[in-house]
Amino acid sequence: MKESPSTSPRSATPSRLAYIDWMRGLACLLMFQTHCYDAWLSPEARKTTFFMYSQLAGTFPAPLFLFLAGISFAFVIDKLVRNENSPLQIMRLTVRRGAEIFAFGLLFRLQEYLIAWGWAPWSDLLRVDILNTIGVSMMLMGVLCWLVLSVSTNQSPRVRLILGSAATALAISLLTPPLWTRWRPGWLPWPIESYLNGVHNLGEPQPWLFPIFPWAAFAFAGLAAGFLLRTEWTRLHESRVFVWAGIAGAIVIATTRGLDHRGWQLYASYDFWHTSPNFLWMRVGMLLMILSASYAWCRWGPAQWGFSPLIQMGQTSLLVYWVHIEFVYGRFSILTKHAKSIAGATFGLVTIFLMMLALSLLRTKVKRRSRQASQKLPEPMHAV
Repeated sequence: MKESPSTSPRSATPSRLAYIDWMRGLACLLMFQTHCYDAWLSPEARKTTFFMYSQLAGTFPAPLFLFLAGISFAFVIDKLVRNENSPLQIMRLTVRRGAEIFAFGLLFRLQEYLIAWGWAPWSDLLRVDILNTIGVSMMLMGVLCWLVLSVSTNQSPRVRLILGSAATALAISLLTPPLWTRWRPGWLPWPIESYLNGVHNLGEPQPWLFPIFPWAAFAFAGLAAGFLLRTEWTRLHESRVFVWAGIAGAIVIATTRGLDHRGWQLYASYDFWHTSPNFLWMRVGMLLMILSASYAWCRWGPAQWGFSPLIQMGQTSLLVYWVHIEFVYGRFSILTKHAKSIAGATFGLVTIFLMMLALSLLRTKVKRRSRQASQKLPEPMHAV
């Protein structure tokens, strides 16, 4: 989640990296529909196939946000390396940014607790939410890049970073099942253990939380993809690379489906939907296909025709994530909770989308005016 300009103030033509913001906007839209239907549908409506597919689509926003955080992180690291920053300087800068996002996550939990004062348990303050995990993942990615870049070899730094990132993603996915079962670090205080397996204070891992295992694997997969996108060969064959990304995604999906249906399993306790490496990498394959489709959409498709709501939303994804929660789940919910039909909740979803789009546009306008005003300041004031 981030705020970044992808269009020129004078033109609605997307930049060559607009596909990243488009994917963030898509993640926001999928998140809105998941939260809106979950919060507002009546018990009868929640028994429908429509609700089942709505919540199934809701499994994509978190992987999308983490995957894109990894890609954006790779772009930043690549720029720092080309500017000849030392590995230690790179780690300090990136870990600091991860710590800032982690602090936002803690602040968000505090806000939610205060708004729900009186009926929310105090343990909600220590819940491992998506912002917390993005922040921790960024810090871990910063440490990995420092380790990789500190090793002197004849191999290209980008190649080492791609291999290191992919290997870390694979290791996280493979370690997740035992860390949720046989290898659970129960000797740790639950607020710390929860960051490893989402145990919270409930005695066993909870699938509705976002612990490092398995969720950080999406960030490291995005990191590997991001470094691959920054190679010189990719820049010369960009369109071809994105086509192959979609094909690779389809191959990964087919491979993991085949592994899931084989006659034996690697783990004694196999939970496909929550801890299975097969399901995680199946979703990585889907992310690669979405990446390919979003590039085509922004390079040759409707995103070229003019204003794109998803690109706009993606530029302020952190803000709209933060605000929409209160109008869906919080005390300021715009509809009565657990009381609406599918049509009624859909009307609320459209309203939330338009509200968040207006907020995003306002944020962009204010930020642009602030930037323009700062450029007009006299040099001494500008320096201050």
